[in-house]
Amino acid sequence: MILMEDIVREGHPALRKKSVEVTFPLSTEDRTLCDDLLNYLKNSADPEISEKYSLRAGVGIAAPQINVTKRVFALHLPELKGETLSFIAINPKIVSHSVEKTYLESGEGCLSVDRNIEGYVPRYKRITITAFDVEGNEFKLRLKGLAAIAFQHELDHLNGIMFYDHIDKADPYKEIPGAVPFMRD
Repeated sequence: MILMEDIVREGHPALRKKSVEVTFPLSTEDRTLCDDLLNYLKNSADPEISEKYSLRAGVGIAAPQINVTKRVFALHLPELKGETLSFIAINPKIVSHSVEKTYLESGEGCLSVDRNIEGYVPRYKRITITAFDVEGNEFKLRLKGLAAIAFQHELDHLNGIMFYDHIDKADPYKEIPGAVPFMRD
């Protein structure tokens, strides 16, 4: 079980490395990694478990955040229509994206960042992605809203990019041309 002390914090070298592709079939170690990442998110969303183990809630976590530089991350978030989107993405890619941008008006957070960083993080409003599941089957999804933002945030981790790298340092709340802030309906 991943605990907060297992999550590396900003400044750790793993967060700035480009992760390596995972090969199939998955090793036992890689299967465990996938299970652990997704279970952390599920546990952090459960009030009893998160309180018992002092887990910070998250909707995404990438392997580099636990000092494993492999191209794997997990997403677990409630969708706007009441359904939960929950999956492991192995060797994920964005294959197409909208011209329109979006951002979280409240800013983004990260399990590896223990401070509040203000500013807008521009993201594509809609994306089409491909990735592999733990069995090695490729899947394709169209994501929008919070799911698209979270996917891009986690994909950045696999490329050694932190969310605050996208914030305009001189003007953190600078208007993003053509972007509409993401709001839950």
